Amino acid sequence: MNGLRAVLVGLVIACASVVSPAAAVTPGWSALPVPAAAPPVTVSDLAARGPGEAWATGYEQAADGLRPMLYRWDGTAWSRDTAFPGAGEVGWLGKVQFVGEEVWIFHNRAGAGEILRRSAGGWSAVPLPQTLWSYQDFTAVPGAAWVVGEDDTGLKVLHYDGSGWTTQSTPDGVLFLMGITARTATDAWAWADTSTGTTVLRWDGKAWRDANVPLPPNSNVHTILLEPSGRVTIGGSQYTDGVARTYLMTWNGHGTWRTTHPPLGDTYTEAMVRGPDGALWLPVRSDRAFQSKYARVDGSRTTFSHGPEHTNAIDVKPRALARAGSALLSFGTVEIYGSKPNLMSERLGG
Repeated sequence: MNGLRAVLVGLVIACASVVSPAAAVTPGWSALPVPAAAPPVTVSDLAARGPGEAWATGYEQAADGLRPMLYRWDGTAWSRDTAFPGAGEVGWLGKVQFVGEEVWIFHNRAGAGEILRRSAGGWSAVPLPQTLWSYQDFTAVPGAAWVVGEDDTGLKVLHYDGSGWTTQSTPDGVLFLMGITARTATDAWAWADTSTGTTVLRWDGKAWRDANVPLPPNSNVHTILLEPSGRVTIGGSQYTDGVARTYLMTWNGHGTWRTTHPPLGDTYTEAMVRGPDGALWLPVRSDRAFQSKYARVDGSRTTFSHGPEHTNAIDVKPRALARAGSALLSFGTVEIYGSKPNLMSERLGG
């Protein structure tokens, strides 16, 4: 018996020596320091162009109102950028996009809308042709940009072609555009509130039309993820007997849409991205006050991971994700006991 026990112990030790090194090099989430802002802060968006450049936008609270907040990742550290026009004025920053070699950011500057553009020569601004009551969303690609919102006459879709602005019309029955995204200047998508419910629209370079997406009954749309391959992923919530659950719809550019209901509860999917591993990643509500939580959806399999521990944290909220080369970047807020929410960033891999 003692001899058999010795053999079994030896096998366990041998197996551990094989498995442990592989487990040790498995990448996990790590914390990235972020210079503090004036809390409470709100994170709007995050975009990355490879491992050495990312931008995060939002706003902080000042005595006289909101102040725009912009941070840059250089591959090593986060730093705050205050060189853009209107950095010290009342306002906020929204979505950030890479357009060719430039960075484009929507800026609400004391109520007036503009697009900030950063090139090798520095910052410049493209003002909107009119001031809107509300600015709902923004997207930009080479050769085109859109800003959607409302004024006293109702819905407005403002289109920029690189030299000037025009106002675009939408199909009858569209009441409000909740979001917009684009793959090219002639392929843009929007999700809209209509007189018959939520509808997905598509711009083909000439007009906005109903994309005829068979959304689940009693559902809404949080986001549309467009990929260069032609693949489209829609994330939203479906309501059954007053209870919401997350759904995902995928389309490969032809054929039919495929709808799934991964075990995500009622997760809001706005921050969903395609990770470097080919899976979908998104932040979810954490079951631990001192750690963030992320979901990885790969086909029919959904797995979860936690971020690093934040000492004395009572709420950790990743707000935006972005693929940065072989890594995933996360940007959001952390509330430490006794203080208001401030900034945090985390990275998986890299």
